[in-house]
Amino acid sequence: MELATLARYPFLRESSAFIRAEKVSLEEILLEPAYARARSLGKARVLEALERGAASDRVAIAPADQLAQLLAYPVARIFVSALEDTYLIRRFALREAIAAEERLESESDDFVIHMASQLAMDLRREDGGFRLHFTDFLRFTNTMRDAPWKLINQRVDRGYVTLQRAKALRVMRNAIQRHIEEGLPLPVNDDIVSAFRADLREIRGILEAKKATFKAEDIGKVSITRFPPCMYNLLAQIQNHENVPHMGRFAIVAFLHHIGLGNEEIFRVFGDVPDFAADVTKYQIEHITGTSSPTEYTPPECATMKSYGICPGPDRICLTIKHPLQYYRVKGREQRPRGESASTAT
Repeated sequence: MELATLARYPFLRESSAFIRAEKVSLEEILLEPAYARARSLGKARVLEALERGAASDRVAIAPADQLAQLLAYPVARIFVSALEDTYLIRRFALREAIAAEERLESESDDFVIHMASQLAMDLRREDGGFRLHFTDFLRFTNTMRDAPWKLINQRVDRGYVTLQRAKALRVMRNAIQRHIEEGLPLPVNDDIVSAFRADLREIRGILEAKKATFKAEDIGKVSITRFPPCMYNLLAQIQNHENVPHMGRFAIVAFLHHIGLGNEEIFRVFGDVPDFAADVTKYQIEHITGTSSPTEYTPPECATMKSYGICPGPDRICLTIKHPLQYYRVKGREQRPRGESASTAT
């Protein structure tokens, strides 16, 4: 595979093989002056993911810059891993996945199928489009809740879902994002962290500033500073227009309901989610909160959140509780001014 292609899709196995064949070690990429351009591009890649999401990557990479662009990807992964932040990992993976989807629009069907095979997708040609095994379709569209993505609305023949090219590439975007997320964070040694302390400090500052934009007043009367890490990350994904898995949506709706938000306030939180369907969202909120169902659901406990992969990792308080609502109450007690009486527990 040509270097130009590898630079466009650096997460492919062939890209890693090329770097190994060139006998370029990670230490050299990160420390040698010859690879300063790759380090600069890698850092820019992370900052772009944080500040702008995915910019258009349709412009061809200049031949003189192809190797640097390829090597920038492992550099970016190291930066992201060193900061150990779930929100940053997801932003980075989303940026790379959207860029890849745009680039795939100009690739041959054979190349698309080749990439799908590396993403564990059973994708095949089908009359000018593609067909994808229904299990893969379900696996990679489980965050896309509106009608055009429901399996019942697809044409299925002998276990395969027929997809037009654009729709197949949209599913592949989800698969690429998941592939990148599952490979992070990487182990990063102290020497690397020390060598890039200034760069990591800059990225962390922008990351924290980005997170600080999620204000309590944006979602009503509750205090976002009391949110457990899992709910904070889910809210951050929603407010950054990212897809949230079904269990994540269920958890955040139930959580917001039990800490005091009304249905309309919860609905406004979801207004900018990708693939947003107003009627479906209202129905789900009313069902979860008990407005239209006999059950008023509570958020999943911590063990369940972990089993679904939506726990970003515990902090100090998490280690002492078993449920997200407990976290909110404990944090509230910690933040209450000394001598102030406790209000009715939420």
